[in-house]
Amino acid sequence: MDFFSTANTLVQIPLWDSVYDLSYIEAVGTIAGLLCIFLASLEKTINYLFGLINVTLFAVIFFQIQLYANLLLQVFFFAANIYGWYAWSRVTSSQQAELKIRWLSMPKALATLVISVIVIAYLTFNIDTVFGALATWAVEFLNMFGANLTMPAIEPDAFPFWDSTMTVLSVVAMVLMTRKYVENWLLWVVINVISIVIFFIQGVYAMSLEYLILLGIALNGSRLWIKSAKENGSVPMVRE
Repeated sequence: MDFFSTANTLVQIPLWDSVYDLSYIEAVGTIAGLLCIFLASLEKTINYLFGLINVTLFAVIFFQIQLYANLLLQVFFFAANIYGWYAWSRVTSSQQAELKIRWLSMPKALATLVISVIVIAYLTFNIDTVFGALATWAVEFLNMFGANLTMPAIEPDAFPFWDSTMTVLSVVAMVLMTRKYVENWLLWVVINVISIVIFFIQGVYAMSLEYLILLGIALNGSRLWIKSAKENGSVPMVRE
């Protein structure tokens, strides 16, 4: 059995007027991703193990379906998971967790907002060029190791603004999560709402359902982390 092949179907899921072939690798990768987010909401460092499994398997999937820009994004998430595991595991001399759940200060929140808006605006008008360049770099990099790939045809992005927003906010949210900032969950809520709508419109109902589950986890994570931040004496938008 070729576990890593997207053609190796685990189960066929009936969806309205079609059938979705769920592969073994997609099923395991999705479950690992759900566990990662759920455990992160509980502030469990082991979430990063499942995060590494998730991004690794999804990178393999994106390689097979020729979404090379998304593959490179998984490389970033892999590095972020490694760093997050390290940062969450660090302890003080009194053996207490070095990082505590807290809100961003006002200067950091404003800087994050401004940078995010600028990057989203730039990517919205240049998303095909940027993703095309990323895909080219990925193909050239993999070919250095004998992959012998040809550059896939890249169609124009169907939702440039929303796709740019999801991409940028996902990167920002991941970085904030590694530093235990409450705002990461608020961003995941926004990302998941957008994803649910976009995937439903595109007819990818299984992924829309998956992000509906992730939305529930993100809402619960927001609730738990806001409570923890309050217990740690942190309040939103305070000047440093």
